[in-house]
Amino acid sequence: MDVSHAIPAKAPGRVSLRQRFAARAAVPRLLTTVRERIESLPYDYPPVVILAADLALLVVTGAAVIQRHAYFPSVLPLLAMATAFLPIPLFAIFRVNPHPVLLKGSALASCALFLLQPVNADFAPFVLVIVAGEVAAVASRGWTIGFTLLAILELVAFDVAGHVHWGEQPLQGLPMYVIGILLGMFVGVMLQYQRRFLYQERENQAIRSGQAADEERRRIAREVHDVIAHSLSITLLHLTAARRALQTDDDVTEAVEALVEAERLGRQAMADIRRTVGMLDAGPAQLAPEPGAADIDELVGDFRRAGLTVDYARTGDLTTVSGAIGHALYRIGQESLANVIKHAPGAPATVRFDVSAEAATLVVSNPLPFGPALRRDTGMGLRGMRKRTELLGGKIIVGTGDDGWTVRVGFPLRAGSCAALAAVLPGKLWHRPQEDT
Repeated sequence: MDVSHAIPAKAPGRVSLRQRFAARAAVPRLLTTVRERIESLPYDYPPVVILAADLALLVVTGAAVIQRHAYFPSVLPLLAMATAFLPIPLFAIFRVNPHPVLLKGSALASCALFLLQPVNADFAPFVLVIVAGEVAAVASRGWTIGFTLLAILELVAFDVAGHVHWGEQPLQGLPMYVIGILLGMFVGVMLQYQRRFLYQERENQAIRSGQAADEERRRIAREVHDVIAHSLSITLLHLTAARRALQTDDDVTEAVEALVEAERLGRQAMADIRRTVGMLDAGPAQLAPEPGAADIDELVGDFRRAGLTVDYARTGDLTTVSGAIGHALYRIGQESLANVIKHAPGAPATVRFDVSAEAATLVVSNPLPFGPALRRDTGMGLRGMRKRTELLGGKIIVGTGDDGWTVRVGFPLRAGSCAALAAVLPGKLWHRPQEDT
């Protein structure tokens, strides 16, 4: 049985639901394509700026075409309007970038075609005003001045020929058009300067980012250096004590205790190194507590258990010491005691930690070893201590004295304006004396 007659035929001119959805989806794709094409231009302006200039040109040319309604059915006004927008199809279809020469040529030709059919109070010369701004925004100073002069000469020529009607006297409307062209040129120049400043800001931002990354790498290097130097120094002391206990007294218990302590410090050092190196990870940071002023007692205890003779005294309230200053004091004390083991093995150390209402001061000293004079230390240890101190507005004195080798570091704890100035001008409020390093 033939059932084809039962299927209703689609009414002519009727749009299906699928076609409607396809048409709606095509609009965002078209807008995305237009935006990508505009952003691919070599002039690095936001698409809204370029679209605003094209919209202004559309309004001006549309008004000029409407003014010439008396000349219809002449197609010259429409041809002039199409000439003004010639760079757009060339770029959209043939990927020809709107070079300043193309912009200038299309504007001069469009204005000339409009002025061949003169009207009173003509909008056509404002095409030159808009394009003068476009050329000034993308071209060099020579191209900009050259186009401005050509635009003014074209208007003068057409006004002398009687094609620019403004009032009854010749050249009466020319000053207004010339001022408009100059204003358009100045707007374009300002846009170009703004673009140059944007480039400079991007370069400065890249430089600042590089400097921040370098500073972060140096900070992590200081942390790793301090952790490794501290752990290795104490571990070597424990290993030395274990060896001597086995060699001299065959005291296995003492040797085992020394090895256990060395193992504990080694594991602690590995955890510190993992935490410090983990700062380089791009993932979320693990908020592990950093050692501070309250941990200096335990730090001295570690060195004592490792066999270093330390005369330690602490005074003051540690709650007044901020976390950043406490961490710096801990690392500087750690590095100083490790240097005692490295450069003066067997020598005792004296540690004085004083916290007052005005400052937190840490002094680490030890007698100089017998033998040749110590060479000037140019390693990372002293540089790291100085950098930590300067960043927090403190001062540090490192060198030889009556009591031997001394490291003295102090950080201001003054509240109010002085603390704010110290944070803004690190190292400037405390005048550093001559030091023997």
